[in-house]
Amino acid sequence: MATFESLEHKIAPLIHGAMEKRVFSGCCLAIAQGTKSLLKNFGTVGWDDKQPIGDGTFFALASLTKPLATSLAVFALIGKKKIDLADGLAQLLEMEVAVDKGGITLFQLLNHCSGLAGHRHFYKILEKIPLTARKAEILRLILAEPLASSPGTRDIYSDLGFILLGLIVEKKAGMALDDAVQRYVYEPLGLADKLLFNPRARGVENFAATEECPWRQRLLRGEVDDQNTWVIGGVSGQAGLFGRGRDVLDMVLNLMEIACGAKKHPYLGKDLLTKAMGRQHEIKSSSWGLGFDTPSGAGSSAGQFISRRSCGHLGFTGTSFWHDFDKDITVVLLTNRIHPSADNDRIKTFRPQLHDLVFETLD
Repeated sequence: MATFESLEHKIAPLIHGAMEKRVFSGCCLAIAQGTKSLLKNFGTVGWDDKQPIGDGTFFALASLTKPLATSLAVFALIGKKKIDLADGLAQLLEMEVAVDKGGITLFQLLNHCSGLAGHRHFYKILEKIPLTARKAEILRLILAEPLASSPGTRDIYSDLGFILLGLIVEKKAGMALDDAVQRYVYEPLGLADKLLFNPRARGVENFAATEECPWRQRLLRGEVDDQNTWVIGGVSGQAGLFGRGRDVLDMVLNLMEIACGAKKHPYLGKDLLTKAMGRQHEIKSSSWGLGFDTPSGAGSSAGQFISRRSCGHLGFTGTSFWHDFDKDITVVLLTNRIHPSADNDRIKTFRPQLHDLVFETLD
């Protein structure tokens, strides 16, 4: 088996080449296989800020919030027998819901086959009302939004569905989403205060810069990029989580140990977690598990050498993680590809190149 030292020598030229092509100004790469791990930082926190990316640099994790926070809080509530995958939306929200949406199940929300639209610019409406009224209003707006398809008939990657999941957690846990995630997910793993929402409020100052936001009219550092999440306070079921490379790797490895039965968690059950990390086959062409993704058949961001028995997720800001169960390889990539513009999509070419290099070298 190739050593991690040889892998490091191969990776460095690829990443330096990516920075020369302005794929991102900097990144953190964390890789583990068995008992071995590698954590490497490259580049700077911004194109104009020459502070090096370091072990203490926090990245905006964007949609990694979905599998590493929201879905896990949902699973914890299932473990506490407060909710069930078969529960409908009206039951979950404890309110009257329109007939076309009332029967949408918790399973369908997690599996991105609820029929809800992918994204809407609700922040343009929400910014005009007081902060304290915005969560109730975004719930009303989502429930009033026409369905893009009948529930359970096709997969549509839906931020709206995960905003609902965050609100469901708050309703059933009786506390804010970020508090529920800390208490029921991170604290039992010894990771409390490692993965954070609103990190600036916790005194964190070391961030990789993200985009020059045309709406907020400033360069974002330590603020969630997603406008819908930002306008309701920086915490939602679909985005808002921040983390460092080592902490994200530790979180993913903990989850894989729970799924494999090597570690126990008081609220996260092995069987449900294992189920969540695999394809559900509710929609034939869908790669989605429950909150987690699996490699697509062709053109996967995880490359061509990853096993089918793998799971992971991407984040809009240029973040990702993938774990291959057959090869016991985990790859966490944190970048700021949207700095300074979210129009930069060069990472689409880079991601599979990186994963091909890692999986081919370590296999």
